[in-house]
Amino acid sequence: MSRLLSRLAGTLTLAALLLAGSIWWVPAAVSDDEAVTVDGIGDQVQTRRGGALPKFAAEGEAAMLYRFARERGDVLKWMPCTCGCAKFGHTSNRSCYIKAEAGDRTTWTSHAAT
Repeated sequence: MSRLLSRLAGTLTLAALLLAGSIWWVPAAVSDDEAVTVDGIGDQVQTRRGGALPKFAAEGEAAMLYRFARERGDVLKWMPCTCGCAKFGHTSNRSCYIKAEAGDRTTWTSHAAT
């Protein structure tokens, strides 16, 4: 009987370890991208990971422009914005697309589309 209990305990321990290991390998199902919100000046903003475009500029010409702002910020940072948004803290045309960057996260703004 003692041998049977020992085998049962070993099997249960092995099963628990396998279950815990498989849970560790499964990626999180919930995205940590933030929802689209509206900032103090009325622009939509969204923070996304990995360079993903914001939902408000995910298709068509807007997507091409926002992708250019992400990939060629070196060009846009030298282009002044002519809409008067410097009063909101924008330092270049790139600021009309990208509000902030931290690590692999980009906070996008719809200012360029408005």
